[in-house]
Amino acid sequence: MSRLDVLSLTKVFDERTVLDGVSFSIEPGERLALVGPSGCGKSTLLRIVAGLETPDRGRIEIDGVDVTNVPTHRREVGMVFQDDQLFPHLDVAANVAFALRVRGTERSERIRRVDQLLDLVGMRHLAAANVGRLSGGEAKRVALARSLAVAPRVLLLDEPLTGLDRERRDSLMDDLRRILRSMAESSGTSVVLVTHDPDEAAFLADRTLRLPDGRAR
Repeated sequence: MSRLDVLSLTKVFDERTVLDGVSFSIEPGERLALVGPSGCGKSTLLRIVAGLETPDRGRIEIDGVDVTNVPTHRREVGMVFQDDQLFPHLDVAANVAFALRVRGTERSERIRRVDQLLDLVGMRHLAAANVGRLSGGEAKRVALARSLAVAPRVLLLDEPLTGLDRERRDSLMDDLRRILRSMAESSGTSVVLVTHDPDEAAFLADRTLRLPDGRAR
């Protein structure tokens, strides 16, 4: 169960201040939605928390430990990107198992964990499928399962429902809320999701933070 603290984050790109002293905290198991229009710094903030970008000022703490300069692979942070970023040469199960394989997890434990996660996201029946043949909603489910494989302390979701038609979006939104609630109850994983849709934020998160101009409100 992990607490996330974002403390006075500032990020400047080409003399444009994208994030301006953003601060917030998330309790263990809490789901926070960051809401704002395109270009307001939401995705940049997630990338800083994940360790994919470095802030110009401020810091990130997980359970009171400063991880601002800790490499991405050592932060125990999972991230689901807007474009899913699945490995096209691997099937569904192998995509989910990738990080476990890199960590040297025993084969029997990898199989158990992958089966558990595919059950959680409703994709066990497509374990051997080519990811290039999945629908948009199916691909997002696989990306979510992959991000959960190594039991992250913090999970980051960047516009998790973007690019889906209305029917698939509504179906995945229901399942995503169920999955996130299950995670909170079982492991206390903290969640940050970004969206431009206030209704989506209210449905999926416990709390909403507006980020209209690079500042938290």
